[in-house]
Amino acid sequence: MLKMVMIAYNEAIDMEVMEMMEKCNLKNYTKVMGVFGRGETSGTHLGNDIWPGRNNLLYAATPENAAKQLASAVKELKVKLGKEGIKAFVWNLDDE
Repeated sequence: MLKMVMIAYNEAIDMEVMEMMEKCNLKNYTKVMGVFGRGETSGTHLGNDIWPGRNNLLYAATPENAAKQLASAVKELKVKLGKEGIKAFVWNLDDE
């Protein structure tokens, strides 16, 4: 079964996220840059003077084992980077 992994992260750690994708041997993805949002632990990023910063979203459709590996790598990166926000969300894809 295919899984969709969406990674929401602070744009400041884009290089680290792309290195993580390379280490997981995931070459196919869709990245949306410069999105705004608010997270419970990452804070508010609206790209303005009051709430500076932006986020990026990265989507990767992968087999289940690769999705588990990627979600685990995101957790490790979150621990390593501490304060910078990153989170993975995983859901099932219909294969039609």
